[in-house]
Order: sequence, then C-alpha cells, then structure tokens
Amino acid sequence: MEAGTLFRYHIPLNLHTPPRHRPSFRPPSVKAYSNLQGGYKGPKPAKELIADWVTSNDDVVRSLPLYVGGFSLLAVLFNRTFSGIALVADASSSQSRADLLTLGLAVTNILTGLVWLSIRPKTISVVNPEGVECQRLCTDLSDAVVSELLWVWESVSKVTCCRSLVIVYDNRCVLQTGFAAASSSCEGEPLLADASKLMQGSLYQSAIKSGSQSYLANLSLYPGKSQLPFLPSNTQAVILQPLGDKGIAVIGGDTIRGFTTSDQAWITLIGDKLDATLAKHFLSFPLATQDRS
Repeated sequence: MEAGTLFRYHIPLNLHTPPRHRPSFRPPSVKAYSNLQGGYKGPKPAKELIADWVTSNDDVVRSLPLYVGGFSLLAVLFNRTFSGIALVADASSSQSRADLLTLGLAVTNILTGLVWLSIRPKTISVVNPEGVECQRLCTDLSDAVVSELLWVWESVSKVTCCRSLVIVYDNRCVLQTGFAAASSSCEGEPLLADASKLMQGSLYQSAIKSGSQSYLANLSLYPGKSQLPFLPSNTQAVILQPLGDKGIAVIGGDTIRGFTTSDQAWITLIGDKLDATLAKHFLSFPLATQDRS
C-alpha cells in the first residue's frame, strides 16, 4: 500500500488510458419484488395429521382400547358358542389355545382402556391472585434506581407469568409491587414484606449460600411456602433469584410451572444487573429506614 501511494503522487496520470470495466449492480427485478410481497412461496412444514387428530379427539382415543377389547371378547365368545366346539377348554385343541390367547389380549385391551380413562393429565390454568395490589419503594433511592426497578417490574410482568415482585437488599425491602397478601389487621391493606424475617428463613439462606436461582415450580408442594406470607395465598410458582450475597428477588407467578427455561435465564441476567445497580447505590448514599408507597 505504501509503494502504491508513492507512485500515485510522483508518476503523472495518463488521461487517455481507456477506463476500466466496472461491474454493474442491477437492482432487484420488479417480478422478484412482487413475489416477495405476495407471500412466502417456498416449502411449508408438513402437518402431522395423526398427532393433530389424536390431540383433538383425546376422549375417543382413550376409550378406544376399551371398545376393541370388549368387541374382541364378544367375538371370541360368539365364535366359541356357534362353532360347535365344547365350551370346556381343551389343551390338546389348537382352537382352544387360540381362544385363550385371544381372551388374554381382549382382557388386556379392556384394562388398558380403563387405565387410560382413569388417569388424565391435570389441566394447568392461570389463576387470579387473591390479594391486594400495592407498590412500595424505598425512600432513599435515586431516580435512576427507581426507574430501573420499575422497568424490571414492567418487563417481567408483561413477558412472564409474574404477578408479584419483592426485592430485598441490604437488610431492607427495596421494592414490593404487584399483588400482595391482604393484611389481617388492616382490611384492604397489603401485607408488607418483612425483610428481617425473610432473611432468617431457610429459603433465603439456601439461595444465598448456593448463589444460584431457585425455582419452586409448584409452590403448594413446598413446606417453605410459610416463609413467604406476603405473597397471595394462591401463588402458583416462585422464583428466588439471589442478588449477589446481600439480597434476593422473590418473583411470584400465577401458573404452575409457568416460568420457562428462557424466563429463568433472563431473570438471572436481570438479577446480576440489579445487584450491580443496588450495590453501587448503597455504597454512594447513606442508609435510610423509611419507605414510600
């Protein structure tokens, strides 16, 4: 490149040199553009007709072995009755051995149909939180921290099944928003989260000790539910996201196993960001003990 630059300035240019051939760039044709506007013309994914039919006719499929087994049993008995063969099974008779085998298969089909009808997957539905809406913020937070906390709440509540959010950091409740359990002493008022009691519980201690997210997919099955009295009584799932070693974010959902793997990974990243923001804030500003609602 340096040699080319020297020759460029010291050797006079020949103005009569024929111009070089430059490749021409053709704009996309109008026909191709119109095809794109008309929609996708490529191959489409094949539909699984059998799987779709089974999904839409679940009751029929579950009862099908019962009908097949019952029809087979009646057919064997009918054939045995009108074929002229003795009703007593004879081990030396090939017809008797075939009938016994068919009877066994028919009974197996009947039992399979009964099992399929008795065992059904539980329908998971979204529940309405039984609580009071609230929004509680710490008073000594800067506007930037408040904006980030509210952004976290709006983002998580709109994208996931989150309906309650409590953030405890540095021995205080920094944020409590969404639905909360109703207070027993004051009617119509939310039950405020007690940071000291939460930090003394085993759920908080185990989450901080492990340093990783804890997902309670079905909260009703965990005895530690009593350590989260500030959440609505019918909260279905909870994520405990540690914020470094000084805090935790409690996220309550309205659906059993409602938080997907992507949601959990995303909440982990948000927790890291909140930890950095809150740690920087509490190092720069004095501590305060009052809260604002």
